[in-house]
Amino acid sequence: MSNRSLPSPARGRGSGVKGVNDYLNHSDLTMQTSNISNLCQSDALIIVDVQNDFLPGGALGVSQGDQVVPLLNHYIQYFRRAELPVYATRDWHPPDHCSFTAQGGIWPPHCIADSEGAQFPPDLLIPADSQIVSKATTRNQDAYSGFQGTRLAQQLHSAGVLRVFVGGLATDYCVLNTVKDALKEGFQVVLLKDAIRAVNLNPGDGDRAIQEMLELGATTQQLEDLAA
Repeated sequence: MSNRSLPSPARGRGSGVKGVNDYLNHSDLTMQTSNISNLCQSDALIIVDVQNDFLPGGALGVSQGDQVVPLLNHYIQYFRRAELPVYATRDWHPPDHCSFTAQGGIWPPHCIADSEGAQFPPDLLIPADSQIVSKATTRNQDAYSGFQGTRLAQQLHSAGVLRVFVGGLATDYCVLNTVKDALKEGFQVVLLKDAIRAVNLNPGDGDRAIQEMLELGATTQQLEDLAA
């Protein structure tokens, strides 16, 4: 992958981004996004399963899961200003999905296709031209990874992506498995450590998941690291 840095894009960009104009008027964001020298033309952002049902109060709410939203909004703006692609994965289950307890699974019903719980929260500023990747869309197949049963790998390769930045929910399930599959597909992976939260079904699951991702070859970055 080329290490050539991208120039700082012109301020005021963001056409096609839902709600972006008001958001970009915040002076703190303007300052933080004035330089994105750590990004390259072969980078992409993957937002994993930030859906209403996974936020506090949702059917399968992740503790403090809502805290990733403003952080991901900042990352989105970095990538949009650099004209780099943004992908967003989502669970998009049928009502009788195999992961649900009624069908012998371990989870309560969640993220049923077209339901309010399956939607992205309105304050997550996903660009209108983002690639939305629906997974686990059939009754008998579950998918923690955004790559499983989807065309995400092909889409990324076709776009010339070599490195992916990954954040979202939940650290110990869908983020972990998305990162593992991204590495298997040959992508360099940067885990956005400040923009993930864990289910922690067993205490420490999130920390163990992060350690596993690092041991497999992922690196980590936080929002402050992107600023020059």
